[in-house]
Amino acid sequence: MVNTLELVLALLAGAVLVVGIFRSLNLPPVLGYLMVGAAVGPHAMNLMPDSDGARYLAEFGVVFLMFTIGLEFSLARLYSMKRIVFGLGAMQVLASIVLVMIVGRLAGLGWGAGFALGGTLAMSSTAILSKLLSDRLELDSKHGREAIGVLLFQDIAVVPLLILIPTLSGSADALFGTLALATVKAVVLLGLVLFFGQGLMRRWFFLVARQKSAELFMLNVLFITLGLAWMTETAGLSLALGAFLAGMLISETEYRYHVEEDIKPFRDVLLGLFFVTVGMFLDVGQIILALPAVLALLVALLVGKFLIAGAASLALGSPQGTAARTGLWLCAGGEFGFVLLSQIEEAQLMPASLSQVVVAALVLSMLLAPLIVQASERIVLRLVPSEWMSRSLQLTSIATQSMFVDKHAILCGFGRNGQYLGRLLEQEGITYIALDLDPERVRDAAAAGETVVFGDAAKRETLMTAGISRASVVVITYADTDAALRAMSMVRACRPDVPVVVRTADEVDLERLRQAGAAEVVPESVESSLMLASHALALAGIPLPRIVKRIREIRAERYHLLRGIYRGGEHLHEEALEERQQVRLHSVTLNAGAYAIGKSLADLRLRELGAEITAVRRQRVRLIDLAPDMLLGLDDVLVLLGTPSQLAGAETRLLKGL
Repeated sequence: MVNTLELVLALLAGAVLVVGIFRSLNLPPVLGYLMVGAAVGPHAMNLMPDSDGARYLAEFGVVFLMFTIGLEFSLARLYSMKRIVFGLGAMQVLASIVLVMIVGRLAGLGWGAGFALGGTLAMSSTAILSKLLSDRLELDSKHGREAIGVLLFQDIAVVPLLILIPTLSGSADALFGTLALATVKAVVLLGLVLFFGQGLMRRWFFLVARQKSAELFMLNVLFITLGLAWMTETAGLSLALGAFLAGMLISETEYRYHVEEDIKPFRDVLLGLFFVTVGMFLDVGQIILALPAVLALLVALLVGKFLIAGAASLALGSPQGTAARTGLWLCAGGEFGFVLLSQIEEAQLMPASLSQVVVAALVLSMLLAPLIVQASERIVLRLVPSEWMSRSLQLTSIATQSMFVDKHAILCGFGRNGQYLGRLLEQEGITYIALDLDPERVRDAAAAGETVVFGDAAKRETLMTAGISRASVVVITYADTDAALRAMSMVRACRPDVPVVVRTADEVDLERLRQAGAAEVVPESVESSLMLASHALALAGIPLPRIVKRIREIRAERYHLLRGIYRGGEHLHEEALEERQQVRLHSVTLNAGAYAIGKSLADLRLRELGAEITAVRRQRVRLIDLAPDMLLGLDDVLVLLGTPSQLAGAETRLLKGL
């Protein structure tokens, strides 16, 4: 047996190695933690004993996970998505539970075990699916919104399930009374905390924040979270419920985002420990012996959840293609399944052999989730014949827009940047076709007369239909670098010679995008800093032509396509002429003997010279609202606007009256 320090080192080394490998393969790190737990657990190397202390420490991971869910819990968000959350989400979870209860009863399981197992299998992975939706730019798609709505309901449903599952271990006669008591406790506690806690929490955090101590603030967050978790556990409920309530209370304060960032390291580390303890229960030998049962449950899980989620989506009026995509996205298991499974094992509702089969099936389904999502479009086209017609209509609409255009620009993405670019191209008489995956944005923009169509720039048929063979330039405006790389890869495959301009948030991904074939990469951080610098220099009194010249030089150095444009005598002459003719600001002080002293602004007639007074500084007070009858006095400072020649004439008149 190893000592504690050696055990900790073994866990850290295993976690760093395995989780690093899983992240590099774009697989969820939770699977890495499960593998580490299986390796060090009593069924393999037996480095980590199955102790109550380890289980209790690991439970804190679930506590902080529920706390962050409470932080993200928003009544306004729920209300805006109420049809999807409480319609589609409730149908998916309840139907899954009922189906598992029926099948479990036929297989010899009790109603309580069937209910608990149904809740476990109904869960999907919020971490995996939300990241995949974001990476694939499908958060705003119909199936993306449906998937997020269902995941949100599942997060909410975990709370009552954590309350109910421990009560299911009692006798059938006492079950109703136990459930009623647990419900009363939960309602009373929720009422007290939410009614009295809202105002109290804000005032308390204000007092703590006034101390301006990051250490004290962090200690306070831990105290609130663990204190409410202790209260709910003392009341006979779960630790997770108290943490959820703590998150809900803090989410209504202005300290929400700060708290979320502070608590994240604790949550991630302790949650990793929780999944390590779950992995400890994996008996690989037993799973191999029960491999047919594992595969059968895996197939039943994937097919059953696909059918349930798809049918629920159809029932709410979604098209067949959207329903199929929603079902495919939600068919795998999730991390909350392990949380509920640990509760089931503590309540001894299922035999250990069945728990092994369930854990193995959940792990395999989460491994398959990214692959299922990647193949979802091909699967939908095979399962839903009408998708071919929908896809054909989509391509036809793109072809209609691009049929008669030549040397046009293709904009990949029609968000804020895409729209600004489209307007500029339009002003210069350049035709463009924009591709976007937000159906609402496409509908509104198309109705307003914009040349935008629904389409994925990462698909060959979409680009070909958009006329990439005739396009003069492709502009990728995606904020996400991975999405930009996918689109650029397909652009290069369709037409290697077309120039591609790509947007990126900062310079971190500059070389990756250039190596992928971008003709130019525009970092937003660089451009925003240039604009900040230009405004700061202007306000500091630097002449505008000098600022423009400096910005041009910097851009010419950074962007390959702009190099060499401003060289040569002709351009130098043009710049010098431009500088002479440039409108600028100039200050004139009325010293003793100045002609303008005692004169009104109307008397000076500066507009005849082409100049105007924009402001007057008098005794450290800047006057902007200037009346024509305003009289000028000694030591007044006049801010003039005009070209150098106009300013010279105006200054002569102000001082000498000529």
